[in-house]
Amino acid sequence: MKQSPRRIELLSPAKDLQCGIEAINHGADAVYIGAPKFGARAAAGNSLEDIRELCEYAHLYGARIYVTLNTILKEEELQEAEQMIWDLWRAGTDALIVQDMGITGLNLPPIPLHASTQTDNRTPEKVKFLESAGFTQVVLARELSLNEICRISEAVTVPLEVFVHGALCVSYSGQCYLSAALSGRSANRGECAQYCRLPYTMVDAAGTEIVSNKHLLSLKDMNRADQLEALLDAGVSSLKIEGRLKDVAYVKNITAYYRKKLDAVLAHRPEYSRASAGRSTYTFEPVAEKSFNRGFTPFLLEGRTADITAFDTPKSLGEPVGTVKEIKGNSFTVAGLKQLNNGDGLVFFNRRGELEGFRVNRVEANRVFPLEMPALLPKTPLYRNFDQVFEKELAKPSAERRLSVRIEFLDNPFGFTLCMEDETGARIMLTQPFEKELARRDQQDNIRTQLSKLGNTPFEASEVTVSMSENWFVPSSLLADMRRAGVEKLLEARRVRYPRELVRRVQPAEVVPFPERQLSYLGNVANGKARSFYQDHGVEQVEAAFELAPRKDVPLMFTKHCLRYSMGWCPTYQKKSSPYREPYYLLYKETRLRLHFDCKRCQMQVFQEV
Repeated sequence: MKQSPRRIELLSPAKDLQCGIEAINHGADAVYIGAPKFGARAAAGNSLEDIRELCEYAHLYGARIYVTLNTILKEEELQEAEQMIWDLWRAGTDALIVQDMGITGLNLPPIPLHASTQTDNRTPEKVKFLESAGFTQVVLARELSLNEICRISEAVTVPLEVFVHGALCVSYSGQCYLSAALSGRSANRGECAQYCRLPYTMVDAAGTEIVSNKHLLSLKDMNRADQLEALLDAGVSSLKIEGRLKDVAYVKNITAYYRKKLDAVLAHRPEYSRASAGRSTYTFEPVAEKSFNRGFTPFLLEGRTADITAFDTPKSLGEPVGTVKEIKGNSFTVAGLKQLNNGDGLVFFNRRGELEGFRVNRVEANRVFPLEMPALLPKTPLYRNFDQVFEKELAKPSAERRLSVRIEFLDNPFGFTLCMEDETGARIMLTQPFEKELARRDQQDNIRTQLSKLGNTPFEASEVTVSMSENWFVPSSLLADMRRAGVEKLLEARRVRYPRELVRRVQPAEVVPFPERQLSYLGNVANGKARSFYQDHGVEQVEAAFELAPRKDVPLMFTKHCLRYSMGWCPTYQKKSSPYREPYYLLYKETRLRLHFDCKRCQMQVFQEV
């Protein structure tokens, strides 16, 4: 028996309704958006009305809407969360992305639950457990290699979701307590203060300065556009773009960029199929470097590499455009192939190693006249982090998404019949009584022209067939009325046919035991229902979440980024020893962080030094 193609989903972020609609228009198969409360980006909540509208729009194309409810919940928040989940279900939400296992103990509608990357999913045992507990999709840790993803895929049948683009948390998601410890703003509560993006000075045990004022915990942004096929072959079914705080131009550009990349893979791999319907066309050519980025890295996908850090700045570099060639008065020339334009924003690293920016006032060939002349040096690399022409293009309607439809027009004894069938098999038939009379001119071209006018609808005509027994006269007004009625009927048919996924809640007895017998603060258990969940599945000792009971001298961050490796002193990979004495410390104002290197697990831990 021939196996059905595996459905592959391009999953885009949305901070609001507008971003969500544009993600769908630009080719997303699914969109994730923040719930009114309890999402891992506290600044990106959305109203139920907006979520309902986004669901209705997405479902026209068979695209899905996932709502993030992925913070840990306090005891007093459970009842409100339960009510909100029912409201989200009634609004049409296709699934919830959750972190807190206490949610599984609530009275829930049959809505699918996805295990957020905040649940720290990096082993086959953990993912197998989540699958048995009823989760219908699992978001894997960003740090996993292709081989590790493959091993997980071989052990489970649950669809696996993996990040392919966007900002990188330096710590394993869900395992960072730095912000909570230093400011009381918990990353697990959607309030991360981003201490990882600050400039630090690194010193050794004797206080000797190793590196001064660099962003030593800041990483480049992820870009796995060239590894999509390898990810699919490793077992991934959902490709996720980070960015629930990003603007609509970012969502448009990056969604279109990955849509085109993914479609190129699907075109020659018939064992994979697209997870939604409709074809997007664009008024622009998507370029990933033109949207916010700190430089790109595939991030550990093929093992440890030296290119994951962004020590010089946490700000956007944009795209390289060339180097400074000749400086003359209030202008300079650029050695590069990119066309610069009036109004562009350029950046460079100044003599102090800081990122400095300026606005282009005028361009003549390769000579640039800045609004204010910066202190440039010859051979300085230049980057464009604001492309005036590109941003202007994205500010306009920049994509259309259309479902192809086959149309047939026939006569019948009482009048005419219109049949419409879209690319997914949704089909309608409309009969219009009409007193027929023979026409003087051939009607076929006009019928095809009138029925093809689908411009303000989600449809485009791929084929129009006219099958009449005689050359009957058909008024254009009648064709327009039948076309409008047919479109409405087909839209209704699509709404009725939308395959909403319903789940059956599993009982504790059906679930495999949790992989660990003891759960420390790293389990992020903040309420009684979460505690009961783990106890029901064999965990004998459950500690409270760090946010409820802050601890001294415990790791506040677990990261695959290693400063030993960055400095060239890794005993495993580089076989070099450091000239400095451990432990090393990171200093920022009054903050002092101690570094510990766990070579057995190939990770660095960060402690607060009090």
